Amino acid sequence: MSRSGGQVLVDQLVAHGTELAFGVPGESYLAVLDALHDAPLRFIATRHEAGAATMAEACGKLTGRPGVCLVTRGPGATHASVGVHTAFQDSTPMLLLVGQVARGTIGREGFQELDYRQVFGSMAKWATQVDEASRLPEVIARAYAVACSGRPGPVVVALPEDVLAEETDVADAAPVAAAAASPGAAELETLRELVGEAERPLLVVGEGGWTAQAGADVVAFAQAAGVPVATSFRCQDYVDNDAPVYAGHAAIGMPPALAGRIAEADLLLAVGGRLGEIPSSGWTLLDIPVPRQRLVHVHPDPDELGAVYQPTLGIVSGLPEFAAALRALEPPGGAPGRAALVAEARAAYEANLAEHRELPGALQITGVMKVLRARLGPDAILTCGAGNFTVWAHRYYAFRRYPTQLAPRSGAMGYGYPAALAAKALHPDRPVVCIAGDGDFLMTGQELATAVQHDLAVVVLVVDNGMYGTIRMHQERHFPGRVVGTDLVNPDFVAYARAFGAHGALVERTEDFAAAFDDALAAGGPALLHLRVDPEALTPRQTLGEIRAAAGG
Repeated sequence: MSRSGGQVLVDQLVAHGTELAFGVPGESYLAVLDALHDAPLRFIATRHEAGAATMAEACGKLTGRPGVCLVTRGPGATHASVGVHTAFQDSTPMLLLVGQVARGTIGREGFQELDYRQVFGSMAKWATQVDEASRLPEVIARAYAVACSGRPGPVVVALPEDVLAEETDVADAAPVAAAAASPGAAELETLRELVGEAERPLLVVGEGGWTAQAGADVVAFAQAAGVPVATSFRCQDYVDNDAPVYAGHAAIGMPPALAGRIAEADLLLAVGGRLGEIPSSGWTLLDIPVPRQRLVHVHPDPDELGAVYQPTLGIVSGLPEFAAALRALEPPGGAPGRAALVAEARAAYEANLAEHRELPGALQITGVMKVLRARLGPDAILTCGAGNFTVWAHRYYAFRRYPTQLAPRSGAMGYGYPAALAAKALHPDRPVVCIAGDGDFLMTGQELATAVQHDLAVVVLVVDNGMYGTIRMHQERHFPGRVVGTDLVNPDFVAYARAFGAHGALVERTEDFAAAFDDALAAGGPALLHLRVDPEALTPRQTLGEIRAAAGG
C-alpha cells in the first residue's frame, strides 16, 4: 500500500511502541502532522521547542524507551538542542525528528537550512538524514536501537520535507530490541574475591539503562555482602532510600562524611555511573588515571571503561543484567565484619537528613521538604531543574521507588517544569511535583499554557529569592560584593499562574505551606505555589552574608 513518507514515519513510531510525542508544529513536517491526525499516538504541542525536547527526554527517563520530539528546521532544532544535550549527558534514550529543507535545495543555505550531522554530531549518539522515503523504516528502526543500546542516548534524524511528501510502498520494519551484554563467570568470581577482601567497600550506582528490579537486586546484594550503597548525582531513586544499606547522594554539596567514604574506600564498585566531575567532587576523590582505591567499573559501553579511570576490574554489561548476576552471586566473605561499616554509613545519611539550620526568613525550605516527605507517597514523582534550590530538594527528600526523580545531570535550567508535564502525561494518576527556582522557572514557565490546555495537574513550587542564586554564590566567593547580572525583578507569580488559568497561591511562612500544598493538590488542575524566601538563605549551610565574609568581602 502506497503511503507518504510522513505516514510511514508515524507508522514506525507506533510500531516501536511510542504512545506519546512532543513538539512544536512547523511547515517542514506537515506530512507528519497530517499522519498524526489519525494515529493512535498522542501528540502534545508545546510553547517552545526547549520544553518539547525536555519533555521527550523526561519520557525516556521514565520509560526506558526513546522519548520522541518533533521540531521544524533551523531555529526549531537549535531550540531543542538543550534537550538533546541533557539526554546525552544523562544517558537517556531520545529521538529528535527534525524537518529539513527539500533535497533539491540542500547546500544552498536555504531558508532555515542546517547540516544536522554537524550541528548535533558532538551531542548525539547518531545524527543522520533520510534521503529516500523507502528507507524510513530502516533508519527509524536503527535509531531506536542506537538510542537504547550500550550507554543510552539521543539520536537525531533530519527529514527533508519532500521525502515526507514522497509516496512509497515500503513495508514497516519490525520493532527492535536492544541487545545487552552480561557479565562473565570469571569476572563475577574476581568481583566476589575483591569484595571479600575489602574492609571499606562502597557501591555507587548511576546513569542510564536502570530498572526498578536492578535497584532491588543491588540492595539485596549489598545487604548480604555488607556493602553501603551511594547514588550518583541525581540518581537518588535508583535504590530505596529507606534501605538500611543506603548511604546517601554523591552530589553538589555532598555531605563530608560521604565524600570521605568515597575517598577512603579500599574498594569502589561503580555500577553504571562514570564517577564524573560531580560525584568525584571535581575529580578529587579518585586519582587519575589510576585510583588509589581498587575500582570495579561496570558499564554498558566498553569505551567508558578506562576513559578517565583505569579500573582494577572492568566489566562490560547491561545494568539490569549485572544487577541480577550480582544478586545471584554467592555472598562473599567479610560481610559480618562489615555490619558496623554499613550501620555507620546509614547513621551518617540519617544525620544529614535530620540536620536543620534555621536560616533567615519566615519560610524555611527545609520545612517545605519535610511536608513533601510526609504528604507524598512512594509513587509520587519529584522534578527539578538547576540552581541552589535543588540542594534542599536532593538533601531533604527520600525516594523509595524507581523511577520517581526527574532532574538534569546536565545542569540544564528550566528542566523541571516541562519534565513534570511529561511525567503527568504518562502517569495521570500519580502526584507530580516540580520544585523550581525563580530564574529556573521562567526559562520554561510559558509551558503553563501547555499544562492548562492538556489538563496536566502538576504542582510547581517556585522558590523565589530574587536572584540567580548559584551564580550569585560563586560571585560572592570569588568577587565578594561585586554583583553583576544576578539580581532578578520577578513578576507576581500568583497572577502569572492565574493568567494561564492555573491555581496560584503565595506562601511566605513555613507554617502556611502544608495547607497551601494540600489546596494545590486538590485544585484538580495545574497549580503554582509562590514560595517567597529570604535572599540571605542561599544554601542549607551558609547564608549569603557568611559566604561574602568568608571571601573577605
